[in-house]
Amino acid sequence: MLENYAKYTELKLDSPADRVLRISFDKPDTLNSVDKAGHRELTYIWRDIDEDEDFDVAILTGKGRAFSAGGDFGMIEDIIEDPQARMRAWKEARDLVYNVINCSKPIVSAINGVAVGAGLVAGLLADISIAGKSAKIVDGHTRLGVAAGDSAVINWPLLCGMAKAKYLLMLCEPVNGEDAEKYGLVSLCVEDDELQDKALEIAKRLAAGAPSAIRWTKYALNNWYRMAGPAFDASTALEMLGFAGPEAREGIDSHREKRPPKFDPRSPV
Repeated sequence: MLENYAKYTELKLDSPADRVLRISFDKPDTLNSVDKAGHRELTYIWRDIDEDEDFDVAILTGKGRAFSAGGDFGMIEDIIEDPQARMRAWKEARDLVYNVINCSKPIVSAINGVAVGAGLVAGLLADISIAGKSAKIVDGHTRLGVAAGDSAVINWPLLCGMAKAKYLLMLCEPVNGEDAEKYGLVSLCVEDDELQDKALEIAKRLAAGAPSAIRWTKYALNNWYRMAGPAFDASTALEMLGFAGPEAREGIDSHREKRPPKFDPRSPV
């Protein structure tokens, strides 16, 4: 069954239960950061899962003490410096969101530790999202000097409301697992040592359920996301526009130098 996924070398795949596929970020030494190849795999694996007759449910999680620390510096530098890389990133950012939304199979995320960037996109768009208490969820875009793109505009206002979404996104405010559940960002929060078992329990319940009824329920509910598509498309375009400007350069430099960013207050906008 896993032979169909042999081309995925950046993600760790296994089947912990009948008809359940588990996808793990597997670079614990870098807190499961995502490079260019990993980003592409995370974007397009959902199409294969959608068509795979051997699995009914997918689990997404991270190995070690983090879910995913987001895009690595090399990928971000490429996006800043190379217009072609920027356009590829824009396409993949859009495809990732729509591929998760349009995947007919239910997806369960088990969010352990730091969750940022593309990993967080899939984690929060999952149909059932479970966070460990020590999870640290943060959208770091404005700290990096670009607009909150990825998936934030399509789902955060629906999950936790517009007021809370603006507060969290504009200030890059981190959220732990308990607060994420309280705000509605995730479905459940559990003790860290119970996270993987709980995710598997829910995945097995979904796999044992009526597949058409579950998939059609997902499809219908995700029309709320599809209606937000124009706002989401604008957000990703503005994010990529920001990568071409000086704020993104200062953002990445400050991250590398481990200092607060010094943005020019004289914005042309």
